[in-house]
Amino acid sequence: MTNRHIAVIGAGYWGKNLVRNFHQLNVLKTVCDGDQGILSQMQETYLGIGTTADFDAVLSDPDIQGCVIAAPAALHCALAERALQAGKDVFVEKPLSLTYQDGEKLLHLAAEKKKILFVGHILQYHAAVVTLKQMIKEGKIGRLQYIYSRRLSLGKIRREENTLWSFAPHDISVILSLTGEEPTYVDSVGNNFLHARIPDVTMTNLKFPSGIGAHIFVSWLNPYKEQKLVIVGSNGMIVFDDTAPTENKLVLYPHIINWQNNIPVPQKADGIPIDISSTWKEPLRAECEAFLSAMQTRIPAFTSAEEGLRVLKVLESSQKSIEQKESAHPSPISQDLSNVTQDFFVHRTAIIDDNVEIGEGTKIWHFSHILSGSKIGAKCNLGQNVVVGPDAIVGNQCKIQNNVCVYKGVILEDGVFCGPSMVFTNVYNPRAEISKMDEVRPTLIKKGASLGANCTIVCGHTVGSYAFVGAGTVVTKDVPDHALMVGNPARQIGWMCVCGEKISDNLECTICKRKYVRKAEKLFINEN
Repeated sequence: MTNRHIAVIGAGYWGKNLVRNFHQLNVLKTVCDGDQGILSQMQETYLGIGTTADFDAVLSDPDIQGCVIAAPAALHCALAERALQAGKDVFVEKPLSLTYQDGEKLLHLAAEKKKILFVGHILQYHAAVVTLKQMIKEGKIGRLQYIYSRRLSLGKIRREENTLWSFAPHDISVILSLTGEEPTYVDSVGNNFLHARIPDVTMTNLKFPSGIGAHIFVSWLNPYKEQKLVIVGSNGMIVFDDTAPTENKLVLYPHIINWQNNIPVPQKADGIPIDISSTWKEPLRAECEAFLSAMQTRIPAFTSAEEGLRVLKVLESSQKSIEQKESAHPSPISQDLSNVTQDFFVHRTAIIDDNVEIGEGTKIWHFSHILSGSKIGAKCNLGQNVVVGPDAIVGNQCKIQNNVCVYKGVILEDGVFCGPSMVFTNVYNPRAEISKMDEVRPTLIKKGASLGANCTIVCGHTVGSYAFVGAGTVVTKDVPDHALMVGNPARQIGWMCVCGEKISDNLECTICKRKYVRKAEKLFINEN
C-alpha cells in the first residue's frame, strides 16, 4: 500500500477535519470538492496534495485505494456505490444512506467486490465510550436498566436531512453496542419550527428484549451545546459528557436504590471521575486509523456496513413513527390533485400546486414542490427537496436529484439527468429589490444530457444532446452535443457517448462500440 492512497470527497463543514487527519497520517493524496474556493484553500493549507472537482478522476486513479465520503447525506449512497464499483475501499460519514434498502444494497456490493465499507460513527472510537463499555462489561454498575442521551446545539441546521438523521446516528450506534440487542419497540415524535416538514427537535424512545429502555433527545435549536449520555445500572450510573474537560468527561456515580418498607429509597454518593488521559486521542484520529487498519488487515472495523445497517434500521423505524403521527394530524397545506392523472407517486410531504401536469410512472419524493403551470413527463424521478416551476417543463424519463430547482424558463428534454444540488438560473443580473421576471432568459437542456453534482448552468444557454457537464462546472455558453465539459468557466475536454462513457480519440466508444464522425466541430453517430 502506497503512503498516499486516500481521497476525501467533500472538504466542507466536517470534511475539512477528515482532510486534516488523513494528511497528518501521511496518507492523503487527493481532495475532491465541487467548490473551487474550498479546493484553493486546501492547496494552500496542505502543500503537495492533489485537488479536483471531478469524482471520476478520483475513481480512475489507481493509486487511490480508499475514498472517504463527507458529502451531504443525500449523496452518500450514490457516491459510495460508485466508489465500490470502481474497486475502492470506502469510509462513509454517517448515516450510511438515507434508507435501509440503499444501505443493504451497499453492504451487498461491498461484499461482492470484497471491499471495506466503513461508517463514520465516531463515538465508537472515543476513549470515554471505549472505557465505559469496558466498565459495563466488568459489571461496574450492575445490570443495565436505562440509557438516556441528549445531543443538542444551535446549528448546523440542514435541509437535506432532519435533526434525527443528522444528530441521532451517533447515539443510536452507541446504545445498540451497549445493549447488544436490536429494539423491539421504537417510538419517535418530532417538532417542526423552521420548516413545515423537517423536524428540528425529535425524541425517540426504544425498548429492548432484555427490558432495557432508552431514549434519545436531539435538537439543533438549543441555546447551548450539550452532548451527554447517561447509563443507569442496578448498582450505579455512568455519565459521559463530551462537552466537559477531558478529566471530567466520564464520571461514575455509585448511586444505588434501596428498598425500605417496599418503598424505593435512593442512596446517593459523590461522583468519581474516571481517568481516560492514558488512552486519550482525538476521536476522529482514532476513527481514521481504524479505517486504515481495516484497509491494511482486510478485517472489517467495528463500525462496519453491518453496524451501519443496524443503525439505519432504527433511524428508518423512528422516521416512520414520526410520519405516522404527522399523518394523523394533517398539515393545513392543501394539495389538489384532481386536475392530474393518478398514475404516479407523490410522497405525502411533497406539495403539488393547481394546474400541474404529471406523467404516468413519475415519482416525486420528500419535501418537493411542483409549482403552477409546470409540466412533468412520464417515468421521471424527482428526489428530495426538488422545486419545479412555475411554468417549467420536464420531459420523459428525467432524473432530478436532491436539492435542485428547475425555474421558470428552463426546459428539460427527455432523459436529462440533474445531479444533486446542481443550479439553474433564469435571470442574468438579478436584484433582490427589483423584479426582473420579465427578463427571464430561457435555458434548454437537450435530450439525454447529464448535469453533474453542484454544477451551475447560467441562464440563456443550451446544453446539447448527450452532453456531460462535470461536477462543479460553471456553464457560461452553449454546450455542443456530446461535449464533455469541466471547470469554471466550462471548457470542453472531450466527447461523450450516448451510453455515458467517454469517447476515445478515434471517435469510438470502447464500451458500447458506437462510432462517431466529427463535422464542423460537431459530433454525430456514424450511421454507416
